[in-house]
Amino acid sequence: MRADIVVLPGDGIGPEVTAAAVAVLREIARCFRHDFEFASHDIGGAAIDRHGDPLPAATVGACRRADAVLLGAVGGPKWSDPGAKVRPEQGLLALRRELGLYANLRPVRPHPATLGAAPIKPHLLAGVDLLVVRELTGGIYFGEKTRSVDAASDLCSYSTFEVERVVRRACMLARQRRGHLTSVDKANVLETSRLWREVATRLVRDEFPDITLEHQLVDSMAMHLLSRPRAYDVIVTENMFGDILTDEASMLAGSMGLLPSASLGDGDGGAAEGQPGDARAGDRSTVIGLYEPIHGSAPDIAGRGIANPVGAILSAALLLRHSLGLEAEALHVETAVAATLEAGIFSADLMPEGRAADTDEVADAVIERIAAASRVPELRD
Repeated sequence: MRADIVVLPGDGIGPEVTAAAVAVLREIARCFRHDFEFASHDIGGAAIDRHGDPLPAATVGACRRADAVLLGAVGGPKWSDPGAKVRPEQGLLALRRELGLYANLRPVRPHPATLGAAPIKPHLLAGVDLLVVRELTGGIYFGEKTRSVDAASDLCSYSTFEVERVVRRACMLARQRRGHLTSVDKANVLETSRLWREVATRLVRDEFPDITLEHQLVDSMAMHLLSRPRAYDVIVTENMFGDILTDEASMLAGSMGLLPSASLGDGDGGAAEGQPGDARAGDRSTVIGLYEPIHGSAPDIAGRGIANPVGAILSAALLLRHSLGLEAEALHVETAVAATLEAGIFSADLMPEGRAADTDEVADAVIERIAAASRVPELRD
């Protein structure tokens, strides 16, 4: 297979972790005899510095022509002035909208070897396997904003269509997992949440009667996510709630640096977590996926070579699965990451004491395990 992949390194540790993910993808291409072409473009603060625009037109055009997009992170203190009219995050929000990426998938599967790094009691974490589906192009982040000398407002707005499509996507994913969907809202206070709950209830009843649906208020969900995480399968929620809850959920895994994400629109092949997709590279009826670790730019450790690349590498696995339809290759990457963690090869965020591996060492360990598995006769055939 031939595929064109756009890389958006971004800011802070973004260039470091995307370089690790690209190295892993190159090894996959070598082992499985694919032809992956990579092209790097600017976004975020780096784009502001070079072009005066957090999302240059050239970046948008390249992403539209690509088969998939791999992103590092955006933002940092250099561009964090609250009064600034141009900010790095504007580039990411605009790219999601430009590409029609309304569903953000964030899987959370704590590895047994990293349970000791989590601030949660290990017995609560064993067997946790959940998937958060966050609506990505609506809500308060995209609503009308006003600001005066002594007041400000942000409009939170959702349409029935916006709720239906993300809940439908979540139901399709739940159907291929354990069949349980938790919809998170704030329906006791917010009109947008009342609409969300009504639409979710109707859609599951009419289109997915095999799915078990429960509703949770976002405040109680924040508590239950840490106290009984094994109770959840697929969680669907609106943009801001999903942003907050998935950062919280990263603590189940032990570090935000471990978790990947996939931002998808319609026509991406519809592959569920761990399920083969139908998408094929070069099929322009396919909506491009955007893949990124859930962590931020971490400017305090940028350039030190100690960033955890696992979230970016696992995002590359999601890229293989959802945009390229390469399920075997995706599982190959995930298995290599799991074996690396099992071997105790941890970056500094997972090993505050003792000798931690640097970014390149973690990536090299994953690549070594991919290469070793590729020598198995079944793979060569």
